[in-house]
Amino acid sequence: MKKLLVTLSLVFCFVSSSIFAAPSLIPTPPQLSASSYILMDAYTGDILVEHNADQALPPASLTKLMTAYIIEYELARGNLSLDDMVNVSEKAWRMEGSRMFIREGTQVKLEDLMRGIIIQSGNDASVAAAEYIAGSESAFADLMNQHAQLLGMTNSHFVNATGFPAEGHYSSAHDIAKLARATILQFPENYSMYAEKEFTYNNIRQPNRNKLLWRDKTVDGMKTGHTDAAGFCLAASAVRNGTRLITVVMGTNSDTARAVESQKLLDYGFRYYETRKLYSRGQVVNNARVWGGSQPNVKVGFAEDVLVTMPRQQGASIPATLDMQEEIMAPIAVGDVLGKIVVGSEGNVLVERSVVALEAVDEGGFFKRMFDKIKLFFMNLF
Repeated sequence: MKKLLVTLSLVFCFVSSSIFAAPSLIPTPPQLSASSYILMDAYTGDILVEHNADQALPPASLTKLMTAYIIEYELARGNLSLDDMVNVSEKAWRMEGSRMFIREGTQVKLEDLMRGIIIQSGNDASVAAAEYIAGSESAFADLMNQHAQLLGMTNSHFVNATGFPAEGHYSSAHDIAKLARATILQFPENYSMYAEKEFTYNNIRQPNRNKLLWRDKTVDGMKTGHTDAAGFCLAASAVRNGTRLITVVMGTNSDTARAVESQKLLDYGFRYYETRKLYSRGQVVNNARVWGGSQPNVKVGFAEDVLVTMPRQQGASIPATLDMQEEIMAPIAVGDVLGKIVVGSEGNVLVERSVVALEAVDEGGFFKRMFDKIKLFFMNLF
């Protein structure tokens, strides 16, 4: 690989390089009264704080984040519509615990079931939706586990759609954070439901159990959970000044405690960290030489925005190294990987991303290809 060193002062004129020299400016994270917890940057997936985050625990109604995720997944692919009418079975109607209060033998709009799952934490709504999508709750649980595998949820296994206590039903704070992140990034069109503070169905008004929706105006989701075995759990997300964080707290001792402990993580994360966009999708970082092509150069840049989680510091610039393929031969298709960029200093790499061709380059004519081969041959002799 041929290395091209660049300093990104034009891109990050406000970003600090002093963070590498003074990490002690960030205090020790808060210690929470919880069995397990995690703080994650939603946009980058970086973990800022964790404690027992990969420990398999009963997730209680945090399970319903997966139930809702699958509904949103099917909606996005056109397999479902929010206007679909769902039949309510006896099993769904008889579900105990938190309920939406749907009635056996009736039909309920899927959009109402979504709100019943997300806002009211309805076990009945979850089962009705699961049966509608997969035919039975057990078949839906198999679908849940397939999605968990695709999302990299390596410490999760689901046996029902509700989180009702059952042998072999477990997840982890880290896995729930991955699921929350996927929900936020993949299905933003439905995410506003998670911020709704109440929902009325069948003339029964129920508030969202996420107390942070009232206490912190930057919080806009996501889901609570509670059983005797799981304790009080909360997955929450908030956005401030372009930075979105996700917290998952499991195994606290009260409804109030899960909100208080989650708030500690959010306040710590927003106070000391932020998400910065280093490069934009399609931004050109190099005009690379092409051999044997219909044109002499190809624009090189990024297929997606490049984001990084950084401590809140001020400074001049961050070093970056652009490693390009030494000999780029035509033909080239849009999206072909032509190198990589490494942002940060030695021993403290912030992010590493592939750089790709932003345009296609066809093969040149016969004489152009021959001329370039001869030129390369003599160049490689010296």
